[in-house]
Amino acid sequence: MALSLPTFDDVLHAAERIAPHAHRTPVFTSRTLDAQLGAQVFLKAEQLQRGGAFKFRGACNAIAALSPQARARGVVTHSSGNHAQALALAAREFGTQATIVMPHDAPDAKIAATRGYGAQIRFHDRYTEPREEISAALAAEHGYALIPPYDHPQVIAGQGTCVRELIQEHGAMDTLLVGLGGGGLLAGSLLSAGALMPGGQVYGVEPEAGNDGQQSLRVGHIVTIAQPRSIADGAIPTHLGEHTFPIIQRGVRDILTVTDAELVVAMRFLAERMKLIVEPTACLGLAALMAGKLDVRGQRVGLVLSGGNVDLEVLARLMTNAV
Repeated sequence: MALSLPTFDDVLHAAERIAPHAHRTPVFTSRTLDAQLGAQVFLKAEQLQRGGAFKFRGACNAIAALSPQARARGVVTHSSGNHAQALALAAREFGTQATIVMPHDAPDAKIAATRGYGAQIRFHDRYTEPREEISAALAAEHGYALIPPYDHPQVIAGQGTCVRELIQEHGAMDTLLVGLGGGGLLAGSLLSAGALMPGGQVYGVEPEAGNDGQQSLRVGHIVTIAQPRSIADGAIPTHLGEHTFPIIQRGVRDILTVTDAELVVAMRFLAERMKLIVEPTACLGLAALMAGKLDVRGQRVGLVLSGGNVDLEVLARLMTNAV
């Protein structure tokens, strides 16, 4: 049976559902960055979203779309951190219980925040235990609604509201760069970009160590890789989703990669020159630009700073030491 993929209409419905709950995040610019790149760059600051990342948009929309009966039974997901926090917060917002399958080596700040929002945590080893199977088993055992971090139509539609806001407020972009992990943000962004900036180009950017998306785009089907290791801990799933990949394959111009060292350069620029504190994953798009992976001279460029949930000790180490 063919998958039911979300459309831009679903993004519009998501925007209505989450409006009472999600922040409309600001957009920042930098004359220094513009001069360096020869472009006008608009940075959508999702680190200032509730829960500290864009993930709240998709989680909120997915829970809002559930029936009251389903919400009463609770929700479950698997996440390395940002979706965990987002689902926990959204669940609290709608009065339901969230259970989160998290890797034991997830950042301490994300674990603490997830617990702080009231979620129950079930830890696992990301390198030896399949998180999807664990969360699916919990859903079957307890009747929870399974809301995965990216491969879910309502999650994708919710994430698409971020770029919709960017274009609404600042006009169509010539180029849009979006970080890529499982593909929820990129797929949702493509839905909005396709409707609101049809002449523009959208690029995904992922860690060089976890380039399953790039490989998948090259061969034309989903490629699964071994669990990658990168400081961009929010963008290292082993494969794209069945819902996200077709949207990405259809709409993305290309998928670029960046190294951990290039991510640190971008993090330092944001902290030192723009006074913006973000996590490494949030720097994927900016790192690609600053490393010269794409020529955007003379263009209007949109970037999504996807989140800011970074341990301060990790941040200090990255700011003062080479990767």
